[in-house]
Amino acid sequence: MTERTPTLVRAEGKAKSGGAQTTAAELGLRELILSGELTPGARLSEPSVAERLGISRTPIRAAMARLEDEGLLELIPSGGYAVKAFTEAEIRDSIEVRGTMEGLAARMAAERGVSTTDLDAMRDCLSDIDKALKGRDKGVADLSRYIELNRRFHQMLHYLPGSAVLERQIARATNLPFASPNGFLQAQADDEEAWLSLIVAQDQHWMVLAAIENREGARAEAIMREHARIAFRNMQSVLRNQHMFEQIPGARLIRRRIPR
Repeated sequence: MTERTPTLVRAEGKAKSGGAQTTAAELGLRELILSGELTPGARLSEPSVAERLGISRTPIRAAMARLEDEGLLELIPSGGYAVKAFTEAEIRDSIEVRGTMEGLAARMAAERGVSTTDLDAMRDCLSDIDKALKGRDKGVADLSRYIELNRRFHQMLHYLPGSAVLERQIARATNLPFASPNGFLQAQADDEEAWLSLIVAQDQHWMVLAAIENREGARAEAIMREHARIAFRNMQSVLRNQHMFEQIPGARLIRRRIPR
């Protein structure tokens, strides 16, 4: 069998490309939203956002339209856009969609075959995650290091099938607030159960990589679908704990159910 050309190198190039003002406006506005600096429900002012980001109004207008299409903004009756608030059910559904798309990516990668170069790159990433998790036993674990490596592993997985169509759909799902694999981890640095869940998640990382390498498409898909449930459990833990909830960037975007 002829080995496929590595796709991760192409992905690296894509991630670095692009410098248009609309893209810069979109990234800047998304950061303002996800950091909680913009109040949900309040009308966004094009001039104020443009001044804040140092970008002209035309790219800001285009960025707002894109983010409305993604679901971060919503049209309001008086005209213009407002930052959208998210219910727990909407976040749960977003996580479920992301898990479904990542499962599809894993299955397609297994069925189409993956280059040795890409498999080695993913193994290296997972080995680094192992080291980050073992550091906790010595009191030197760095959650931010785990978060970055976890983001990298999932991004690699998205590119593995070599499908631009699937990449776009996964990006759309992952870009929704709190739907990413790391959506709630920053708030759980001191939570013992959360650290145990990271160990389980890492085991699943290794299992899905083995399934992809062994061309077991159905197994790879099932593992990634189950893997997304960890993010859902993390969400439940954080939203029920006021201290952890306050640590979430952009927590004001979430409409919590208040237990009676």
